[in-house]
Amino acid sequence: MTSVLFSPFTLKNIILPNRFVMPAMQRGHCVDGAPAPELADYYRRRAEGEVGLIIGESCAVDHPTATGQTTAGRLTRATMPGWKACIDAVHSAGGHMLVQLWHEGAIREAVDGNTISPSGLAYPGRSNGRAASADELAEIREAFVSSACLAREIGADGVEIHACHGYLLDQFLWAGTNSRDDGYGGRDITQRARLPAEIVAGIRAACGEDFLISFRMSQWKEAAYEAVIVESPEELRILTDLLAQAGVDLFHASTRRFWQAEWEGDARGFAGWTKALSGLPTIAVGSVGLEQDVMSAILDGAESAQKAEASIVELERRLGAGEFDLVAVGRSLIGDPDWVRKVREGRYDAIRPFRRSDLGSLGWNLDIVHEAHGSR
Repeated sequence: MTSVLFSPFTLKNIILPNRFVMPAMQRGHCVDGAPAPELADYYRRRAEGEVGLIIGESCAVDHPTATGQTTAGRLTRATMPGWKACIDAVHSAGGHMLVQLWHEGAIREAVDGNTISPSGLAYPGRSNGRAASADELAEIREAFVSSACLAREIGADGVEIHACHGYLLDQFLWAGTNSRDDGYGGRDITQRARLPAEIVAGIRAACGEDFLISFRMSQWKEAAYEAVIVESPEELRILTDLLAQAGVDLFHASTRRFWQAEWEGDARGFAGWTKALSGLPTIAVGSVGLEQDVMSAILDGAESAQKAEASIVELERRLGAGEFDLVAVGRSLIGDPDWVRKVREGRYDAIRPFRRSDLGSLGWNLDIVHEAHGSR
């Protein structure tokens, strides 16, 4: 296929063979925070299928409040060997890999006093856990930096900071869950972005200029689809400028549907606006190759018809127009590790469609999310 989607792209100090990225997706294959051997094989197969950049599943930083999920990954000294095996497997297949660093925040089940967030809110009007103290913010900042240093030590090409979908750093960015008055919250996006920016700056200082830092952010939340962290392009410019100055190299702009316009009067999606205002490389993501969005699959068990060819046409148009630089393909790559190769060869009929059962049992605490949407 002759397509901009299959043209190389230079991202800091690495050269990607095409524009496809596998985003972080929880697979439930971790024991005590360490990935089981099958997770390394899973990542390797996607790299063999021509995915040039793979972002490992959300990996909790080394702090007691980071996650309560029993099958979630963690990056600590004890789990380093398992994550190194994943990175080595991807590199052996010619790919590159980022580790995604994450803190669950107030989506975590509040059973042990370790559920913290900016203001003790899971979403507006729903208390869960407690507000983090100033000392805890400093500890969490250091935990992100420490885990990034471990990722660099085991050979990762960089890290991605998870600041989306209603988890801790996103809870700081979202005015609806951040009413702090200590310089880390309130109506001013500059203050709400302070902790994420400090984390990025700390990682940049500790890991050096060659280490890739991606920042994944979203307007929507798992518990609030219509939520926004920025209400206008002007606020988005302030946010991206702060993060770029702190050391972000790449923005990963998460949406439920990549083709939907972010603001009325302009066809660009969240990724398009992010790239235009930041000037930095940007990843678009959201239901690539599928009809149903990810939350319909997770919460409702909805099956989604495969529509790879239609997605490719729209992606080519937007990528060709310079709206974004890279494309993250999530559930479609869970369903078929050779999705990218089959698309390149035009073998759309050979693609194995994603099925809800492919997600398996993830051990997520989705009670709050179900409650927010009035479902169980």
